Amino acid sequence: MKEIKEVRRGRIREYAERISHAEYVEGKSIWTIPCEIALPCATQNELDLEDMQTLHANGCRVVAEGANMPTTREATDYALAKGIVFMPGKAANAGGVATSALEMAQNSARLAWTFDEVDRRLQSIMTGIYQKTADAASRYGSPDNFVLGANIAGFEKIAAAMLAQGIC
Repeated sequence: MKEIKEVRRGRIREYAERISHAEYVEGKSIWTIPCEIALPCATQNELDLEDMQTLHANGCRVVAEGANMPTTREATDYALAKGIVFMPGKAANAGGVATSALEMAQNSARLAWTFDEVDRRLQSIMTGIYQKTADAASRYGSPDNFVLGANIAGFEKIAAAMLAQGIC
C-alpha cells in the first residue's frame, strides 16, 4: 500500500489487483465494513450520521477520531445515544501534538532520547489525557461521555493557565 500510494502515487484499487484476498468496491464507503472499532482519520466530516448508523448496525462498539473533527455532530450525538464509546479527536488525536512537544523538548535541551524513552513519555501523556477526560466526565455525571469530558478537561486546563497568568 505504501509503495502504491507514496512512491508511485497510484490508486487504492491497485492494492486489490495485487493482493488476492483484498477487496475493493468502487463507490462503497469503508464504514459499511463490519468492525468493532472505527478510526476516522482523514478529513473533516468524513463520518456522517448514516455511516454511524451503519457502523452501529454492524456491531461497532468504539469510535476514536484520529483527525480534526472527522465525525459530524449528528453522528457523534448518535454514537453517544447508542452507547458507542466515542473518543473525540481533541483527546484521541493528541499524540501527534504531544510528540511534537517531546521533540521540541529534546531539541531545546540538546538531547536525543531513544525510541523507548519517547514512547514511554508519550504513553504517559496519553494515559494522563484519558484519565483527565474520564475524570471530568464522571465529575459531571456522564462517566461514559468522553466528548463532554474532553471539553471540560480542555476548558479547565485553559482556565488554570489564564488564572496563573493573572487573568481573572
